[in-house]
Amino acid sequence: MPQTAKALSEQAAQLPPVERMALVEQILDSLDEPDPSVDALWAQEADDRLAAYRRGEIRSVPLSEVLAKY
Repeated sequence: MPQTAKALSEQAAQLPPVERMALVEQILDSLDEPDPSVDALWAQEADDRLAAYRRGEIRSVPLSEVLAKY
């Protein structure tokens, strides 16, 4: 772990649990920013799967069958 991250981690460990949790949430939120290139890839994948379904190349699976598998 880089020194800066280690120092921040040590400082965070000194915070009360509620403040540490708030800090964790802020850090996680900062990682959850949309990525337009990934969104575009998923949109294309969804379009491709729908087109394949409509062409009869793939079939749908009932939810009950999927849930039974897990």
